[in-house]
Amino acid sequence: MCSSPRRWRTIIATLLLIIFANPVFADQGYEAPLPPQLSSDPDMCAYAPCTDVMPKARRFSLRKGHPAYVEAYRGEPRRLQDHREQSERDVDARHAGRDDDLLGYVFLSTDMMDIPGYSGKPIVTLIGMDTAGIITGVKVLRHSEPILLLGIPESQLDAFIRQYVGKSVGRKIEVGRSRADVLGVDAITGATVTVIAEHQVILGSARAVAKQVGIIEPDVRPAVEFTSVAKLPADRPDWADLIKQGSVRRLMVRPQEVGQPPSRQRYIDMYFGYLNAPAIGISVLGDSGYRRLMADLGPNEHAIFVVADGMESFKGSGFVRGGIFDRIQVIQGSDSFTFRDQDYLNLYDLHTPGAPQFRESGIFLLRSSAFSPAYPWSLVFLANRIDTGTGARTFLSFEQEYWLPGRYIVGGRPDYKAPAPMWMKIWRDRALEIAIFVIVLAAAGVLYALRDRLVRRSTRNNKRWVSWPKYALWTISIGFFGFYLMAQPSITQVLTWFNAILFEWRWSLFLSDPFIFLFWCFIILTVFFWGRGMFCGWLCPYGALSEGVFRIAGALGLQRFQFKLPQRLHDRLKWIKYLVFAGLLVVSFYSIGMAEKLAEIEPFKTTFLVGVWNRSWPFVVFWAVLLILALFIERPFCKYLCPLGAGLAVPSTFRWWALKRKPECTTCHACAAGCDSLAIDTRGRIDPRECLLCLDCMVMYYDDHACPPLAKERKQRTKAGIALTPIGADGYYIPIHPLTTTPLRPVEAKLGPLAWLRRELVDHLFPWNRQFLTYPLALRAAGIALAILVTWAWLLGATGRLGPGLVLGWWFAWSVYELIVRMRCKPWVKEGPWWGHTMRPATWADMAAYVSMKNLLIGAALFLLMRGTGVLDFLHDLVELQWLY
Repeated sequence: MCSSPRRWRTIIATLLLIIFANPVFADQGYEAPLPPQLSSDPDMCAYAPCTDVMPKARRFSLRKGHPAYVEAYRGEPRRLQDHREQSERDVDARHAGRDDDLLGYVFLSTDMMDIPGYSGKPIVTLIGMDTAGIITGVKVLRHSEPILLLGIPESQLDAFIRQYVGKSVGRKIEVGRSRADVLGVDAITGATVTVIAEHQVILGSARAVAKQVGIIEPDVRPAVEFTSVAKLPADRPDWADLIKQGSVRRLMVRPQEVGQPPSRQRYIDMYFGYLNAPAIGISVLGDSGYRRLMADLGPNEHAIFVVADGMESFKGSGFVRGGIFDRIQVIQGSDSFTFRDQDYLNLYDLHTPGAPQFRESGIFLLRSSAFSPAYPWSLVFLANRIDTGTGARTFLSFEQEYWLPGRYIVGGRPDYKAPAPMWMKIWRDRALEIAIFVIVLAAAGVLYALRDRLVRRSTRNNKRWVSWPKYALWTISIGFFGFYLMAQPSITQVLTWFNAILFEWRWSLFLSDPFIFLFWCFIILTVFFWGRGMFCGWLCPYGALSEGVFRIAGALGLQRFQFKLPQRLHDRLKWIKYLVFAGLLVVSFYSIGMAEKLAEIEPFKTTFLVGVWNRSWPFVVFWAVLLILALFIERPFCKYLCPLGAGLAVPSTFRWWALKRKPECTTCHACAAGCDSLAIDTRGRIDPRECLLCLDCMVMYYDDHACPPLAKERKQRTKAGIALTPIGADGYYIPIHPLTTTPLRPVEAKLGPLAWLRRELVDHLFPWNRQFLTYPLALRAAGIALAILVTWAWLLGATGRLGPGLVLGWWFAWSVYELIVRMRCKPWVKEGPWWGHTMRPATWADMAAYVSMKNLLIGAALFLLMRGTGVLDFLHDLVELQWLY
């Protein structure tokens, strides 16, 4: 018997080794190494395959413009030195009259924007465009999208980007169906976030270059008339007033945001504002300074001041080399504006009372009729980000929106509605499908909430009131949720959420797939209501498919070969899924990409997203083995391997409404004998982490011919000639005459809010009780010291002073210590709603789930609260705490 688990572990390890050793993981696009010169060297095409996106070109210029691009020519290649001399003499072929052989332009997406994909990293794309604004080629040089590594083949991404070739950047192009004024491009099913990001990258980059070279005319916005100073309050606003009213905005970047070690000094801390408005200009420059500035400005010229402090300069290296400010730009709508040395004026002092100290300052002149201060615009700071894992440098943009207060504009701000984000368009386009999806989820929730009525109508020999609704939901889940919508929740989404909470939360990322987003809202709610079984047992597409295979196989004559593993073996193998979940979670803190690869232990992509026949043979073998096992063992993957099920099992310990039990259940094993989930132990307790809510035990609970204690009572009543009354909620016949009973224990007095809060804080934060005082002094001191050290380690980790590995180590050490102490001092966990105080004896698994979940939630909640309120920043900069670090 002891060797059986070892054989199972060997089989599983072998399958995983075959899968992850497969050459599919060495795909050329995924995490492909790129030369560091690609993002900075003037001769971009020496490091990028420019001819792939501009096939007719024979030579390319050096990088020019801002954002940067290269020009493509059909003439013979020149020597690099000739190119450099041409660039130094500022010989623009088009303007010098030698543009006969100019074919178009080639540019790198990361020189334009850094829109992240699902992985949180940009998709590095090379794009070619001819002089008429027609896209000539698109090539992905590097991506970190795990769905394109393990799920959807990269050929589908290539097919997607080929749709842009031959299309004009001046046309309106959208992902979806074509309409009268819109060109549609087909999306990649199952990779919505990746598609949206790449769509924005291609069109955004191409249009930025097209406007810069004059292919697309910028949008001309109406001029604005400013409110005169005479009509404003006499008191000049101080710095705090300007900040409060939005006349001056702040853009701050911390060192850790660009991959540098944490420091009490900011990477850059900038304040900026619009000077043409008289009240702001006079407050910042003084009366004489403002008059001189306005006298120098011509029509359609705008002045923006910037002051900064910190480690980095907003001028950048481009200013030193060629008089270009390559670190800052202004964006308004789809127009971007950059600055050269002739657009810069010195700013030596701020006349505003309360102005901060600064290391550098300047006034930038924006010369364009396309810009209007009456509409929102953003100041963008471009920084070099260093990847801590690879050391590679990439550009990262940080932006802050600015909208001139309405009091400074005659007539106030114009009516302006920001363009709807891409995720909102997806929700609108799929409104009908979303409505049906929500209705099905709501119906499933209501159906299970009414389970007591369903199980009362059923018997052990006739379960149609439970089975038929469940079969209907399984069918909908497999066909509609799984194969049509491809809305299969996965552990990868859990890992992404954990990383988003710790590093960067982006609502747009999660809202881009409405079905997965809504499914997870439903899952989170129902897990705390009833446990994981509502999703895993009733609505999971793969779980339903596995269950369907088992049932159909039994109906086709294989029932005699179907079996359940021995309880002892099951109790050992079920922990494998928890180990897989914990391993994936830990790996994700070091490398989300590696964790996404390892998450391929889930067969969901093979089943629904890609299709089994579109996968390489190791994935097919793994999928087929699970399918064959499902013919003979009910839900083998769900019980023993599923990391998603393990992740949902932990909070299931705290579900509010448990299944009903009777006192006789501790010795009667009738329900356990029929439990296909093997979730009922020898003492009659239902493990909420393993229960899939099939409701077979609840059918028996009310069945007076199947439930032994109820059947015994029926026989006694029949023999004694006593009428059979309806069965009550406790699973027994309602007494004919109400009984006067004495409570088994005194009713607990209702606590006030403060007393309740105090009790909850003591219960959850302190694992010790009065018994702890009887322990040896050394043990008490060690426990308290460990608590202090863990708090210190958490604080250091939250402020960026410790890496995730050390923080996880401290968290694990404290959780193990708390687990042991609680099993001695407070060996119980809550039963029912979290705000109640009904306790039940805890097993080691109960307590481990409680401690790990509680500590994770407390740590995350404190982190988000302290970060949101600015406490972390305050502690990070506090000089008095530097000794602690």
